[in-house]
Amino acid sequence: MKSRYIIGFFVLFLTAGLLLTASYQYTYRRAVEKQMAQEDLTGEISGTESIAAEGEAVKETDSDKEGFYLCELQGFVVVYLNDKKTIYEFTEIPLTDLPQEVQQEVADGKYVHTAEELYAFLENYSS
Repeated sequence: MKSRYIIGFFVLFLTAGLLLTASYQYTYRRAVEKQMAQEDLTGEISGTESIAAEGEAVKETDSDKEGFYLCELQGFVVVYLNDKKTIYEFTEIPLTDLPQEVQQEVADGKYVHTAEELYAFLENYSS
C-alpha cells in the first residue's frame, strides 16, 4: 500500500514538472515570436544601447556614427564623440609619447571619420 502512494506522488510530481516545462516553452516561444514581429515592423532591433566609458548608456544614432575627435585631457589622449562634449573612451596614451606632428593634431582636436580609423590610430600609438 505504501508503494502505491510513492508511485502516485512520483507520477504527480512528474506530471506537474512536464506541465511547468511545457508552459514555460510556450510562453518563451510566444515572446520570441512577438519580438521578431516587432523587429520586422520597425526594421531594426529596438532598445539597442552602447555603454560609454563612464558607464552611462548612450543611444546609437546616425550622428554618433559620423566620426570622433581625439583631444588631450590631463596629458592623455581622450576620444570624444562628434559633439566634442561626450567622452567616448579614455585612453592610457600619454600625449608626450606621440610624435610632435600628432601631438599638435590631437591638441587641436584631430577628427577621425570612422571607428576603424579610430581603432587603427589607438592600436598604433598604444603600444
